[in-house]
Amino acid sequence: MTSTIDPKTIGQPTKTAKTAQRRHVRTLTGYIPETDASGKEKWPVGDEKVWKEGIPKLTSEVPSITKSVVNHVHTSLARQAYNLDNLGAYQASALSVRDNLLVNWNETQLHYSRKAPKRAYYLSLEFLMGRTLDNALLNLGLKEKYHDGIDKLGFNLEDLLDQERDAGLGNGGLGRLAACYLDSSASQELPVWGYGLRYKYGIFQQLIAPDGSQLEAPDPWLEHDNPWELPRTDVTYQIRFYGHAERLDGMKAIWSGGQEVLAMAYDTMIPGYDTKTTNNLRLWESKPKRGFDLQSFNAGDYERAVEASNSAEAITSVLYPNDHTTFGKELRLKQQYFWTAASLADIVRRFKNNDKPLSEFPDYVAIQLNDTHPTLAIPELMRILVDEEDIPWDKAWEITTNTFFFTNHTVLPEALEKWPVPLMENLLPRHMQIIYDINLFHLQAVERKFPGDRDRLARMSIIEEGFPKNVRMANLACIGSRKVNGVAELHSELVRATIMKDFVDLYGVSKFSNVTNGITPRRWLDQCNPGLSSLISETLKLPKAEFLKDLTKLEARLFSIPPPRLGLLKHVDEPAFQKKWAAVKQSNKERLAHYVETTLGLKINTHAMFDVQIKRLHEYKRQTLNIMGVIHRYLTLKDMTPEERKKVNPKVVFFAGKAAPGYYIAKLTIRLIVNVARVINQDPETKDLLSLYFLPDYSVSLAEILIPASDISQHISTAGTEASGTSNMKFCLNGGLLVGTVDGANIEIAEEVGESNVFFFGHLTPAVEDLRYQHMYHPVPIEQKCPPLARVLNEVSAGRFGDGGVYEPLLNTIRQHDYYLLTEDFDSYIQALKLVDEAYQDRTEWIKKSIRTTAKASSSWHMYMRGMGKFSSDRAIQDYAQEYWNIESTKVE
Repeated sequence: MTSTIDPKTIGQPTKTAKTAQRRHVRTLTGYIPETDASGKEKWPVGDEKVWKEGIPKLTSEVPSITKSVVNHVHTSLARQAYNLDNLGAYQASALSVRDNLLVNWNETQLHYSRKAPKRAYYLSLEFLMGRTLDNALLNLGLKEKYHDGIDKLGFNLEDLLDQERDAGLGNGGLGRLAACYLDSSASQELPVWGYGLRYKYGIFQQLIAPDGSQLEAPDPWLEHDNPWELPRTDVTYQIRFYGHAERLDGMKAIWSGGQEVLAMAYDTMIPGYDTKTTNNLRLWESKPKRGFDLQSFNAGDYERAVEASNSAEAITSVLYPNDHTTFGKELRLKQQYFWTAASLADIVRRFKNNDKPLSEFPDYVAIQLNDTHPTLAIPELMRILVDEEDIPWDKAWEITTNTFFFTNHTVLPEALEKWPVPLMENLLPRHMQIIYDINLFHLQAVERKFPGDRDRLARMSIIEEGFPKNVRMANLACIGSRKVNGVAELHSELVRATIMKDFVDLYGVSKFSNVTNGITPRRWLDQCNPGLSSLISETLKLPKAEFLKDLTKLEARLFSIPPPRLGLLKHVDEPAFQKKWAAVKQSNKERLAHYVETTLGLKINTHAMFDVQIKRLHEYKRQTLNIMGVIHRYLTLKDMTPEERKKVNPKVVFFAGKAAPGYYIAKLTIRLIVNVARVINQDPETKDLLSLYFLPDYSVSLAEILIPASDISQHISTAGTEASGTSNMKFCLNGGLLVGTVDGANIEIAEEVGESNVFFFGHLTPAVEDLRYQHMYHPVPIEQKCPPLARVLNEVSAGRFGDGGVYEPLLNTIRQHDYYLLTEDFDSYIQALKLVDEAYQDRTEWIKKSIRTTAKASSSWHMYMRGMGKFSSDRAIQDYAQEYWNIESTKVE
């Protein structure tokens, strides 16, 4: 007699009456030594002395560094000096640096396990990390020694840095903000982990077709082994989709059947600056539960043999699959649940390892939802607590609402995430039940406070009525979170006054607050602009480690009350310092020009003004306004006499950014920019005075080259539409002046650096809705309202920059409804650019403005909120830690 199995069940999901137990094999994380009766730690296995002698130490001297790199060349890569290229040298060097990170990482995780502090977990669908090697060396304080060691081995560190591909884990500001927050958490010695998805192909590699349009190709960033990640084959969780949910007595249910896939963990070390603390970013990859169906293969059904494998692996293939199709919409919802379910399972498992009752979960766990993407974590935690842990509904809801915190990133109602109820009922039947239950109790509370207000009930419901009905994820996130925050003062005010006003009325204003976004000065000053960082350190006679880690240490040297003209401001009128400042900017321009020449084969006038706009392509960010301004400048130049042109300030305009694959208007904008560039860059009359470049495949690494080279940067969203922005902070930190609307963090930047160093234009937020009303009901022909813009549009339509008919859908967004108010703001935009030209003519005063912009941004850092930089992610993460998560720094000795 033997055990038997029905062959039909091979490769099929398990259908048990109770959810399968989650599996986690013992790993190096989450366990602490046992102690004897006296409290002394017991060594777990083998000879303690032998073990401790073998534990690796930091490789911090040149001889040990070179030995480590050579060792990895031979043992990790199986290569030798005879056949080692730059890529191999990069990989060996990265593995050597990773060894150092692992020393600190292991000590940090053991320290957290011993101390059991309250931890925070940052859930973000994007983590735009950029390149890791340079950042790791900077944070470890080993950059110079590795530079020397690599040189002794016959390679150049800068060449090796160029071999690294940017991790394809994000697309825009949302992901870059998350990356800065992880860096700052480690640097501030806060116990914070990130959770995301390990996308095989990222968002996409952006290519430009011969006709100027955007093409999307897979971004194989994992083509070569990623030396910065640790595959955790023993950290896997079963994630269920579809099936059916059977209600039991009370609120509990059993979810069974359907499809099960595995979530496997990959860990990436996040080193703090000038500290041992090394936190973790855990990314999930989807894998089939059983994979290959051998029975189907042997029967000749090859498609069925790999069907389950392909279906599972597709979940983490691409960031933001195109949701204009039913398949893409379902895949995107699958991604969100897969990621949040795996992360919650991991967090709950780690908490339970401490033998604490789940009633204390919020005392040890805080979870930050970065936008609405991870909102499914709320019903998922409820499912775990109610269905798997047998906790009563009311107590489970109390635990849940004290655990989650929600960051809102938009004020655009159309951007608030919604999911069709039929899709969610099919894909996540148990969660749909829980959402209905949450909504019922929520609406009962609304009715008690506002009896008979049916319109309010409809607005505040998680379920939006219609055909089909939709689940409003922002409403669910707000209801299920302890606090909700915006990301700039204006944005947070608008959130309270518009999209969340009903919830403010229900919960009170104290639940809704602000944490202005921030950037890490380590990457966005020292790493991307080492010349400027060195000049500041040399001028102020202040070590970089003090300036880049703990900005409060500058206070004794730079400030008194009332504040005198100290710091960089003390040197603003010194000709020698101005010359050095200008030399740094010129060097950065030449670096950018070299990049453009080597990648695109185009030469750039490095003595012209550099005007930069680098953002995700979207109508509200108004790249269209910028390109219309460029065309207007070109037409104006063509109208001038040769003598008039001699007085014109030469200008080079740069665009970079990706458009979502299904965003037709944004893709048309890219096509127009590329074709305008082709015309004006070849015009012999004007090409020395105006040139235009679209740099494809925008990334963090490209931003690190563009930002330090800018003279001005454009942040020109329609007032009231940009939540915050962080690239504006990066440009100002690097001495680039800002051209922008009174929107997002532009306002707070101007408060710090002074409006004389910012070029504002455009209508203000209170006027926007009235202007849109006028457009809709009392339209004025564009030729009458804004003749210069009308001329630009007509030139495009007439085919001056290629087939004009192609651009009619884009032009009609301006001519017909103009939702983003280009016709209203164009004249003041052109006037602002004229003021920029006039200011730039006085080179000495312009350099002073640049110095003041960096200096005043820096000085604001020390006069605001515990001395941290107002636009520093170190300050922002301390705000979250103290005002939201209630976690404390815990130093790793």
